[in-house]
Amino acid sequence: MSTLLARGPAPAGAATTRSSASLRACRGPAPFRSHFQSVVASAAPAAQDAPAPEKPQKQQKQQQQKKQGGGGGGGGGGKAAEAAVTPRSEDFSKWYLDVVAKAELADYGPVRGTMVIRPYGYSIWESVQGVLDARFKELGVQNAYFPQLIPYSFITKEAEHVEGFAPELALVTKGGGKDLEEPLVVRPTSETIINHMFAQWVQSYRDLPLLINQWCNVHRWEMRTRPFVRTLEFLWQEGHTAHATAEEAEAEARAMIDVYTHFATHTAAMPVVPGRKSRIESFAGANCTYTIEAMMGDKRALQAGTSHNLGTNFAKAFNTQYLDKEGKRQLVHQTSWGVSTRIIGGVIMTHGDDKGLRLPPRLAPIQVVIIPIVKKEEDRVPVNEAAARLAAAAKAAGIRVKVDMDERQTPGWKYNHWEMRGVPVRVEVGPKDVQSGTCVTARRDMGKEGKQMGVPMEAAAFTAHVQGLLDTIQEGLLAQARAFRDDNIVDVTSYEQLKAAVAEGKWARGGWSGSDDDERRIKEETQATLRCFPFEQPAGPHTCFMTGQAAAEVAIFAKSY
Repeated sequence: MSTLLARGPAPAGAATTRSSASLRACRGPAPFRSHFQSVVASAAPAAQDAPAPEKPQKQQKQQQQKKQGGGGGGGGGGKAAEAAVTPRSEDFSKWYLDVVAKAELADYGPVRGTMVIRPYGYSIWESVQGVLDARFKELGVQNAYFPQLIPYSFITKEAEHVEGFAPELALVTKGGGKDLEEPLVVRPTSETIINHMFAQWVQSYRDLPLLINQWCNVHRWEMRTRPFVRTLEFLWQEGHTAHATAEEAEAEARAMIDVYTHFATHTAAMPVVPGRKSRIESFAGANCTYTIEAMMGDKRALQAGTSHNLGTNFAKAFNTQYLDKEGKRQLVHQTSWGVSTRIIGGVIMTHGDDKGLRLPPRLAPIQVVIIPIVKKEEDRVPVNEAAARLAAAAKAAGIRVKVDMDERQTPGWKYNHWEMRGVPVRVEVGPKDVQSGTCVTARRDMGKEGKQMGVPMEAAAFTAHVQGLLDTIQEGLLAQARAFRDDNIVDVTSYEQLKAAVAEGKWARGGWSGSDDDERRIKEETQATLRCFPFEQPAGPHTCFMTGQAAAEVAIFAKSY
């Protein structure tokens, strides 16, 4: 067990053991590569997603009732919901942009390549923050904040780091109307400025380990962007740690990728493949990079989180040393690790369907929406009171719930609205339900077959039923995504087989002992990159599909975002 995992209890289901293959040691400093993969499609102009002019409310309601049968409908919400977004099978990229816009997750900023995260999109990020921040603190990590403006000289101190990030830097050269003596870099990542501070804070072995995290924004001057997946500015958390030994730093880097794996799998219901990056795919300035790779609905890979063993590379550049127990000065060994708002894009592309979002219950800001159905004024008070009682019972049971009391819209419109936003469970309450003491529930992950009548309104029975639905939906989304991933990974034994697999949009897995040039050739000829050497390795022996020579490991190649 790593030293980090020993600092606090692991969440239920978290892995605490490692296979011998997964403990393969990091190799020396990686050559330059830019931190992220190139995106495959440019964002559509904002005008394409602009809403149509509003119609008079009465006419709008009449049209909605006509389309939706007067607002009743089953679990699906009618054809209006189906037509709300471009079908995934027709144009995955346009479908994605439609969902981001129509679910009101984000909008385009006035500066090309930037996005405005709307309240509902930000609430999903807050769910990510809540789960990860709690886990970090269990492991002894403390939050801090470091300046957004970094002296350019800091970036140049670590050679691979500056080479890797130079094309993406945004520089400030003027301040207060005057030229600055030294350009300032708008934070692309914080290894340099944090090392500047660590060099002042760390004096003795008693100051170690030093475990710091910050939640912040970063800027990278991307040329082609897509909301959440790749933007000029994005939100993330970045952890930075300093240790006395190389073994402790390696254990930390591995433990944090385990944290991300657990979060992705058990909270986001994304069945990621954790593994080690190749040398040329590793973070600029790291000895090695660990990653979690997720398969999106179009079969492309998404790097959903990374953890880097930095060795002593930044410590050498910033002279970050400590006095050991023998009174000798030693360089600290470091890690950095992060997850960004890119994870939201991953959730959309993993679980979304032609009706919009499908959010895993453990991540959903709203797990249950209650919709009162009132046709006569005399029914309004008893129906609304019943809905409020159900909401209070759900809230008391720890369920995140909302009652949609908006009287301007029909029930059918509300069904479509909350389906688009991916709320896992809908509860319907009408006057007949109040009389019978029951209600109706509908699951977002299913169609009409997910609708259940006669659910008791009694608090204990109602909350038990709803919690059971949420657990079932969470497990079902993970199972669906895992089956899709496994069905689209192909084992290959030759380069021709890899090219055929990649041409079909699938992931190719095979023995690998090729050179850096071989890896670059595959990228140039197929646009597929080496995603990782998975921690879970199949039994050998393995033969490299490229060279025909013996291979110690298998690797996964795929096209990616």
